[in-house]
Amino acid sequence: MPGLRNFSIIAHIDHGKSTLADRFLQLTGLVDDRTFHDQFLDSMDIERERGITIKAQAVRIYYHAEDGQEYQFNLIDTPGHVDFTYEVSRALAACEGVLLVVDATQGVEAQTLANLYLALEQDLEVIPVINKIDLPAADPERVREQIGRELGLDPEGALLVSAKDGTGVPALFEAIVARIPPPAGDSGAPLAVLVFDAHYDSFRGAIMSVRVVDGVLRPGQAMQFVASGRQCRVEEVGVFQPGRVPRPQLAAGEVGYVVSGLKTVADVAIGDTLTDPARPVARALPGFRALKPVVFSSVYPVASEDYPALVEALEKYKLNDAALDYERDASAALGQGFRCGFLGLLHLEVFEERMDREYDQALVLTAPSVQYRVEMNDGSTLVLDNPHRWPDESRIARVLEPFIRAQLLFPERYTGIVTRLCLERRGVDQAFAWPSPGRVELAVDLPLAEVVYDFYDRLKTITQGYGSFDYEFLDWRPSPVVKLDILVNGERVDALSLIVHEDRARARALQMCERLEEEIPRHQFKIAIQGAVGGRIVARTTVNALRKDVTAKCYGGDITRKRKLLDRQARGKKRMKMVGEVHIPQHAYVAVLKSDTD
Repeated sequence: MPGLRNFSIIAHIDHGKSTLADRFLQLTGLVDDRTFHDQFLDSMDIERERGITIKAQAVRIYYHAEDGQEYQFNLIDTPGHVDFTYEVSRALAACEGVLLVVDATQGVEAQTLANLYLALEQDLEVIPVINKIDLPAADPERVREQIGRELGLDPEGALLVSAKDGTGVPALFEAIVARIPPPAGDSGAPLAVLVFDAHYDSFRGAIMSVRVVDGVLRPGQAMQFVASGRQCRVEEVGVFQPGRVPRPQLAAGEVGYVVSGLKTVADVAIGDTLTDPARPVARALPGFRALKPVVFSSVYPVASEDYPALVEALEKYKLNDAALDYERDASAALGQGFRCGFLGLLHLEVFEERMDREYDQALVLTAPSVQYRVEMNDGSTLVLDNPHRWPDESRIARVLEPFIRAQLLFPERYTGIVTRLCLERRGVDQAFAWPSPGRVELAVDLPLAEVVYDFYDRLKTITQGYGSFDYEFLDWRPSPVVKLDILVNGERVDALSLIVHEDRARARALQMCERLEEEIPRHQFKIAIQGAVGGRIVARTTVNALRKDVTAKCYGGDITRKRKLLDRQARGKKRMKMVGEVHIPQHAYVAVLKSDTD
């Protein structure tokens, strides 16, 4: 279709993607001033509150070009944070071109480069856009030079815009028409439809976001998933404007949605190909590069009777967030739950907030961990992410932990403090580069376990928001990693077990013991709280007993009367300590785990 253009907006976080999408909607008249609000395509409250995009959003708009022809734009707004690269890669599979937005004040940053590589891997046309030229600190010429030197793109082809006030956006429309090619597809060929996203609707079930590559998709026709073989029938097709608008058909090259009556998570395979079972396509369309989770945390309901509701909520959430990975888990202290895998710590935080707001699920999360490879003395290798399954130390030959290659970009004046942060997190093999005057690029190898807690937040804090961070998995390296157990009155508390570096074990144990001492209420006997590595105690605190003054009734008399009463009390407390149970309140677990990321 010559009048059709499919493109995405990609950028580093907070470079103005959603604001630019807002101007597109307003200047083309799709949204009037009465119904408009900032971050219009960001449908979740958490996205607007944090000022980030979490879910890629598609919308169809119409533009009357200077040549007199009306063009149909299918725009997909994508996330910018490194944790949601999975969303970006799926959105790009439905496009022929991208708008690469670069902040005129901050320039090219780590995720700018990472998103560019994603676009180049899929052979997309890239239009560089320099945004925020209205700010006093903007330096478009410096950024234009960076685009040519660091990204390898034509700096003269970069367009200057201000998404906030609309400056330069009409010229951007014309560039989209001229530089992004129309989709190539044959409406007469066998049906081939790429499922690039999906979300859950409580009334209609699974709503699939699709790109029709070949053929025509109409309501009422049968369709089949090529990979899974599952068949269903099309109930409705349409486009996003930005709400769902039904259409009589979706032809080759168009982007829209499909309602098929599929209700459960397992029914929709994102990245699969839909075809007509009566006239199937010869081979499936290229799917997406599946990203494996890197941060693992166990999730439990606050009350055990809420477990069935948690199961249902996770199934629905999974449809809205295909990057979430989970399996059943159990804890002696917290009961039945799930072991969940996330793309990063921000992904975990968003998951917790969305489960609370959208599904009314109050959760208890264990401390985040990563996967380790444990080589046993018998020659076998285990891949573990859960401390509960950690084998006995006597059976372990060595432990390998994952390392990443981190790319940090920051102003030169922060070099010392950023280097210190990397050394604190066991960073090795540091390499410095100066991509432009005043900016430093630091490449450093870091253990993933040291990054998943608060590394990015610390980097943003110490660089006053100017530091950026991107990473890729590097390799597995031997490391002196041990399992840290917390004992309360001699009993191990499974929910508080951690896998930590041997050098950090005592400090982490002491931190957790002190927090538990504050949270556990006093009993009639002393409670010992200990941190143990194997059979070795590395930290201890004590919750003192409640003391009853048994000698209060003695007014004078021989001292032996008081000693007799005190000895009897001491024997009673000793017996109580042996048979008594310590009640650990629910908020104590949360308090201890929060201390790991404070």
